[in-house]
Amino acid sequence: MSVVPSSLLPASAAPAFRGRIGRDVHSGHYAVPHRYRLHIAPYDPGCLGIAVTHSLLGLDDTLPLTVLPETPDTPDGGYAALRPLYEASAHLYDGPAAAPVLSDGWTGRIVSTHVPDILRDLALRFRGEGPDLLPEELRGEIEAVTDLCERSVNRAAQRAGELGLDGEAAHRDPLTVLFAALGSLDRRLARHPYVLGTAPTAADVQVWVTLVQLDTVHRWHLDAAAMDRVAGYPALWEYARRLAARPEFAHRLDIEAVMRHHRAHCRGREAAGAAIRLVDWPGTRV
Repeated sequence: MSVVPSSLLPASAAPAFRGRIGRDVHSGHYAVPHRYRLHIAPYDPGCLGIAVTHSLLGLDDTLPLTVLPETPDTPDGGYAALRPLYEASAHLYDGPAAAPVLSDGWTGRIVSTHVPDILRDLALRFRGEGPDLLPEELRGEIEAVTDLCERSVNRAAQRAGELGLDGEAAHRDPLTVLFAALGSLDRRLARHPYVLGTAPTAADVQVWVTLVQLDTVHRWHLDAAAMDRVAGYPALWEYARRLAARPEFAHRLDIEAVMRHHRAHCRGREAAGAAIRLVDWPGTRV
């Protein structure tokens, strides 16, 4: 496992623990029922993606999941419950003990804090009888959809919100990128029930979590005209509502926690976004 020293990272960042789950006993970390535990925070989009994947694969009895309190309980924004894992895993570690964490109960140490690696290992090493979320023939397309969501939806929406406060011309290009990405996803979903066809994959987890963020966090930094255009992708938002009705997607979703965390950490002025959410997201507390 590789660890980036905390001295080389921003003060708010956790070290990048990058251990992986291998195929068999020769790999060190290998998939064994009840050996590992996931620790997630209810407001974080990466944690939500992990929780949805965990539910889709039916891993409650194989890989226990701990949901941490909504509010971190240490001054540096970490969790006291995770501190022993971080200190056992990195010598003289003094950064925040942040979620998500995949921990190893046999060693008392962290395997990984890296969301993409955790998602991949859940799908490939702990699948069991669950759906194949990373079919070999679709992995290139899944990576492309993931990149589209991160760069052209999440980052573009955030950038448009920041720049839009200074005038229309400044945020035109990020909004163009955002609308093109949403249009691409909408066209896919007009043809198929899922992003890549007739069965759910890891791409659907990524897209759904991205839509949750867009409709609950980024919306408040976009003006009403931009949100009206965001709403103009019927297949996309019908898909979001359909998945939100499935317990595998909604079980760990806590919209109130997402919004409270956003309000507590937002450093920008709020724009005059549309007043009505595009999806009636389940807001059940975990």
